[in-house]
Amino acid sequence: MELAVRIHVEQLPEGSFLATSDDVQGLVAQGNTVAETLEIARDVAQKLIEAQRAR
Repeated sequence: MELAVRIHVEQLPEGSFLATSDDVQGLVAQGNTVAETLEIARDVAQKLIEAQRAR
């Protein structure tokens, strides 16, 4: 099952990127490129959602 999750990505002053989401509480991911940041954010979102479902 796939879910659509809105992810906000912003560039930090030092040049890396930070992703957060209002849809998945606790989602924070940081990477060197937008693509890397989104990949990390997807993994984090999946783990957070799975953990919440397990409760």
